Amino acid sequence: MTSIMTRLRTAAAKRAAYNRTVAEISGMPLDVALDLGIFREDAHLIAHDAVYGR
Repeated sequence: MTSIMTRLRTAAAKRAAYNRTVAEISGMPLDVALDLGIFREDAHLIAHDAVYGR
C-alpha cells in the first residue's frame, strides 16, 4: 500500500515535469516546432500526454 506522502511526492514530480515540458514547448522557436510537426499552442496537450499518458 502506497503511503500518502509517496503519492504526494509522485504527483508533485509529475506536475513539475508537466510544467517543464510546457515551458520547453512554448519557448521553442517557431521554425523548429514546425519542423517537428508541433504547434506551440498545443503545448498543454502534448505535455499532459507525455507526463500523464492518455
